[in-house]
Amino acid sequence: MSGHSNQPAVVAIAGADPRLYNDDLAPVAPEGRTWGVFSIFAMWMSDVHSVGGYTFAASLFFLGLTGWEVLLAMVVGITAVYFLMNLIGRPSLKYGTPFPVVARMSFGVMGANIAAGLRGIVGIVWYGVQTYFASKAVQALVLAFYPGAEAYTHSSFIGLSALGWFSFLFMWLFQLLIFLNGMETIRKFIDFCGPVVYIVMFALAIWILAQTGTSSLSLQLSPRLEGSAVGHMANAAMLIVAYFAALLLNFGDFSRFARDAKAMKVGNFLGLPVNFIVFAIITVIVTAGTVKVFGEAIMDPVAIVERIGNPWVVALGSITFIVATMGINIVANFVSPAYDISNLYPEKIDFRLGGLIASILSVMVCPWIFVSSPQAITIFVSIFGAALGPMFGIMVADYYLVKRQHVILEDLYTMSPNGSLYFAGGWNRAALIALAGAGFVSIGLSLFGAYGVITNIGDWGWLIGATLGAALYTTLMRREAPSLSRPDGVVA
Repeated sequence: MSGHSNQPAVVAIAGADPRLYNDDLAPVAPEGRTWGVFSIFAMWMSDVHSVGGYTFAASLFFLGLTGWEVLLAMVVGITAVYFLMNLIGRPSLKYGTPFPVVARMSFGVMGANIAAGLRGIVGIVWYGVQTYFASKAVQALVLAFYPGAEAYTHSSFIGLSALGWFSFLFMWLFQLLIFLNGMETIRKFIDFCGPVVYIVMFALAIWILAQTGTSSLSLQLSPRLEGSAVGHMANAAMLIVAYFAALLLNFGDFSRFARDAKAMKVGNFLGLPVNFIVFAIITVIVTAGTVKVFGEAIMDPVAIVERIGNPWVVALGSITFIVATMGINIVANFVSPAYDISNLYPEKIDFRLGGLIASILSVMVCPWIFVSSPQAITIFVSIFGAALGPMFGIMVADYYLVKRQHVILEDLYTMSPNGSLYFAGGWNRAALIALAGAGFVSIGLSLFGAYGVITNIGDWGWLIGATLGAALYTTLMRREAPSLSRPDGVVA
């Protein structure tokens, strides 16, 4: 990708080992850091403003809590996410490196492939799933304007009809074309995605209020639950943290392009606490209004615009949410696997080729079959989702408690046994033991809870895994802490 026009300027590392280095994994130079406050803000809008994000935000008000209890839980949960994102984003901001390279700090220059591989698998699977969901909206649009296309929905090949394959491959190719143009094109695309959804959401809210008046507004959409309100609020807060678990690992893939710490922090503040809460309130206004307008609470915004009955409104709403789904898909599920796959073989695989491989693998997952099996989804989320917490805990504990925010930049790209991140053949056994131990506990608790063997810990598995991973790693590293910094080796 080095010759591509959208390739950002990078810092050349003298003597970098080709097994660990290419232009996409290299540190971004100051002149290549083009993401200001709005771009970081828009990235979070793209992550939240999707059909899935709408449903998630509205579902928080169906937890049996009062509106004020939900809002308080949201403030606590999303504020925690804000601070955690700043923690995981700072190493990449300081050194200009993506997630798999930052993982080398704790797992070793070769061991980082384990962390990157796990995150890459999660991204690939969900990328395919999100693409499939967006393709269903494409198919609905085709049928709305060309009813004759219904004839192509009767055949089936590997679980999809001819029209289904057309819609899926259309979405697959459209996203790929955006991605292959590089991170600068991705930045411009997500700068557009998030705000445009706000326009449609505000329009929906105004239409709902025009139909019902303010008398229909309610921030409590389900009966009150028994038990401690504080406990239910804590569960809701952790639900929000778990929703952002994937990006809590690889936010560095984006923070490396931030102009400075202020741009990252302000962009995160506007995009997370402020944006998330405002978007959630808009969604609940719309959802509550549908009870009076349509006789039931509708949590799918596409279904709401379909009920309005105007085909052009349907088209506008559907296209908007298709674009929104593409935004979250690229942010949460495409960029990370591209870097992760590139990290496996930097000599031959750059960012764009890594993205192409990830895209192809997402088709091979056959996501339409995957989402039809609740058991498969439960096992996947339990195993891989619970593994993300320990990795986060290990990486944060390593950077802030073990290395004290100082790393020899050159050692991220060397296979020399003298390098501080070489450990044992490129593998940090302490990190691998901590990941295995914490992962065993968090995954075990999640699986046993999901199948009723023990009390379901729900989304607390992430926090348990992160805390245990950090504690185990810090304890193990106390025994053998190599020289981790030298003044002339750090790029601030």
